[in-house]
Amino acid sequence: QVQLVESGGGLVQAGGSLRVSCAASGRTSSIYAMGWFRQAPGKERQFVARITMSHRISTYGIAVKGRFTISKDNAKNTVYLQMNSLKPEDTAVYYCAADLTGSGMNHWGQGTQVTVSS
Repeated sequence: QVQLVESGGGLVQAGGSLRVSCAASGRTSSIYAMGWFRQAPGKERQFVARITMSHRISTYGIAVKGRFTISKDNAKNTVYLQMNSLKPEDTAVYYCAADLTGSGMNHWGQGTQVTVSS
């Protein structure tokens, strides 16, 4: 099992930046990839970004590509999401996720709230 704990959410003005972190513990050597998803009130969960742990291959959702950057620190078992040029529509609960098998995210954190004011 893997446990994921997010941190770093908060309130920021439109155009600003924020970085959220996700610390993994447990069987971290089993993690194939980690990623971020978000869910705004009344909306479905949306893919934000994903990175593979060994090859550092990153992918992004269309809504955030060019503004957000996912990175990782293997020594700290931590994944970061740097969010720049934030927009009010980026407001959501951001969830960290881990893929242990290469077939999809199957472990989730509790989420951290990001609010972007206009």
